[in-house]
Amino acid sequence: MVYWLTGQPCAGKTILGDLLQERYAPNAFRIDGDDMRELFSNKDYSIKGRVENVGTAQRIAHYLHNQGNDVIVSLVAPYLDQREDFKTLLGDNIKEIYVHTTEARERDHWKAIAYIAPQDNFIDIDTTDDTPEESLQKIINNLPKKYPEGSLLNELPPSDYQLDN
Repeated sequence: MVYWLTGQPCAGKTILGDLLQERYAPNAFRIDGDDMRELFSNKDYSIKGRVENVGTAQRIAHYLHNQGNDVIVSLVAPYLDQREDFKTLLGDNIKEIYVHTTEARERDHWKAIAYIAPQDNFIDIDTTDDTPEESLQKIINNLPKKYPEGSLLNELPPSDYQLDN
């Protein structure tokens, strides 16, 4: 399964992706937008640069998924058509998680002006008033049970993660 967390910068995608891996899919591979830009030296935030960065993440996620791995991606991915094409390619093997906030956050100057929110078949997570644990629980409530009922892995211990304010 590919879990694709999308939304504007500083809405909580990376933190929720990390928590999702830690508490729901511990063997999943992680792909994060900030790491992608460091790894591939793509500092281009133009339309072309963003499309290239998202396309690279999609190719890596698709490859890892085809090898039988779970993949958790946290990336702005502003263009609806690019995300929808990827969802069509993966079919039932992708869960799009739209992470957003109405609160001003630290990196608002990196906002993707042309960001288009998902329209269909996504999990909506507003982190404005929720702790990371509350947001994670909302995500998990919308995913199939990964472990048998009553498993300790289904419990969510408190976390030290904080969303940027």
